Amino acid sequence: MTYKVFIDGRHGTTGLKIDERLSGRSDIELLEIAENERKNPAAKAKIINQADIVFLCLPDDASREAAALVSPENTNTRLLDASTAHRVHPDWVYGLPELVGSQRQAIARARKVAVPGCHASGFILLIRPLIAGGILPADYPLSAYSVTGYSGGGKEMIASYAQPDTLPEAMQSPRFYALGLKHKHVPEMQKMSGLAHPPLFTPIVGNFERGMVVAAPIFPRLLPRALTPDDLAAFYGEYYAGEPCVRVLPSGAQSAALENGFLPATACNGTNRVEVFVFGHAEHILVAARFDNLGKGASGAAIQCMNLMLGVDELRGLSA
Repeated sequence: MTYKVFIDGRHGTTGLKIDERLSGRSDIELLEIAENERKNPAAKAKIINQADIVFLCLPDDASREAAALVSPENTNTRLLDASTAHRVHPDWVYGLPELVGSQRQAIARARKVAVPGCHASGFILLIRPLIAGGILPADYPLSAYSVTGYSGGGKEMIASYAQPDTLPEAMQSPRFYALGLKHKHVPEMQKMSGLAHPPLFTPIVGNFERGMVVAAPIFPRLLPRALTPDDLAAFYGEYYAGEPCVRVLPSGAQSAALENGFLPATACNGTNRVEVFVFGHAEHILVAARFDNLGKGASGAAIQCMNLMLGVDELRGLSA
């Protein structure tokens, strides 16, 4: 069977990667809109209502406008929104299959799926199990940071890093950003993790194209029961057993995964894999998730959800 797919925002970073991943699939027919009709609501509505699946790779307001173009009588077209617009909206299913045991089924049945943010994906995969398992109380004072390649910042940031012959000195080192401490991923990080309060989240962009590590510190003295890094690694391993896109590094393999003691952000690039690490000792624990911000953090996650919605192999066109 062939499915008709329209990528609204095909020329953005996520849209291009979705297009690249789908263009070689024999079960997908990619619908296109003429360049001069891209901002014509009537033309866009016509093609949206012809599609089985529509990816919205647009700014938030544009995604809301595009979603509203689905005709009320249309019971076929299904939406996957890669923007922030609908991630905590009650009418949209959150597109993280690994969230809870029933999430795959919810995504498979959904008409509207919100693709998670990249930082949020790593954070939620680390923290949701700890809240659900009673390891962390919901009101734990959680902080987190994320080191990411510049490709997640959109066209302007990509151009600022990729085009200059000589990169300004200020951009050669990693840079903290979103220092108002209200990054747009925080609402979904809080809600989908089950936290009572927003985490203190600080992202960092580096001078490399893609790859990401999200990390959160945990203080054993603040936990309801005693816990070692080995205990936590074993807990994650059991929690994510059988998950095709989540690989938990057992405690004995943590050091071997490092490169001269360093944890590079790029080792999962080109895959839809998330690697979970637990570092530390009796007083301090650091949990970390490494993945491709353009893979499981964006286009790969969107296609994984699309596959579930279409009832085909979840990893078709993806590498875990």
